[in-house]
Amino acid sequence: MDEIFLKFNGFEKYDLQEYGYRMKDKVADYTRIPVSIGYAPTKALAKVANRIAKKFPNECKGVYIIDTEQKRIKALKWLKIEDVWGIGRQYANKLKAIGICNAYQFTEQSDYFVQKEMSIVGLRLKRELEGKEYLELEQKKRKKGIATTRSFDKNFLEYDDLQERVSTFATRCAEKLRKEKSYCSVVTVFIHTNFFRQDLPQYSKSIKLKLPQPSNSNITLSQYAKKALSVIYRSGYAYKKAGVIVEGISPEPFRQYSLFESLNENEKHKNLMKTIDFLNKSLPNPIVKLGSQDFGRREKMKQEKLSPRFTTNWSELLEIE
Repeated sequence: MDEIFLKFNGFEKYDLQEYGYRMKDKVADYTRIPVSIGYAPTKALAKVANRIAKKFPNECKGVYIIDTEQKRIKALKWLKIEDVWGIGRQYANKLKAIGICNAYQFTEQSDYFVQKEMSIVGLRLKRELEGKEYLELEQKKRKKGIATTRSFDKNFLEYDDLQERVSTFATRCAEKLRKEKSYCSVVTVFIHTNFFRQDLPQYSKSIKLKLPQPSNSNITLSQYAKKALSVIYRSGYAYKKAGVIVEGISPEPFRQYSLFESLNENEKHKNLMKTIDFLNKSLPNPIVKLGSQDFGRREKMKQEKLSPRFTTNWSELLEIE
């Protein structure tokens, strides 16, 4: 059990201790606010370590690390059940009524009892206090759909402008799919005009296309998105918004190929997408794009009315004259 406490994300114990002291001193220098720092393998245990550092400033000097099984047990026996992060007053009174007065006694209860009395949230807390990540209990659910939609900064009258946007949105969806190692089998494209401009003719339409086989390729998704756009596009309208939604998402190991080889996606796409992701990730702005995308365009949100970031940006600190 001790081994899991020896390193946190590549840091040795003494590195963490020294880093904690430096971080605490820097915050005090910049803000004049005293802080305490707690390290542990899980969030719940880190809260416990932080509480110890705060309660015993002379012994801990503002930094405490729970890095062994012995420290974990000692800390949990010291911590009252009502002081456990995530346990409210009602649960604390209920647990104390049956003889559970500290955090260690709470972790000694069975998983069945904790889940029955406090639901899955209580069971996650128990596992975290034991030094285990709660993600072991429940895998992250995959999204049922991924969407990339935008309102344009101006009305688009030309088909080529609209096609460039739809191609870019499809590429973004493909990037998100690859990030979570998934494929999609359905592509939906929609377009509509500005409904607030009653002086202009109004139009909206969407279409859903089924792919021959699941894909997460920029090339394939862009190709089908543009095909869908060509079906629903109508000239003579000023378009204000468009979007691409991918559905029918399946994880990488369960990708279903087509029975007919001619419909299968080119296997070279997989290595090509890996290379594109690597190149684009290493640069501030994507430089490897499809031919249907605008190479000179840089995505930037309209932020004319953005509130000042008084507490997070040095150049926007509040000035009092």
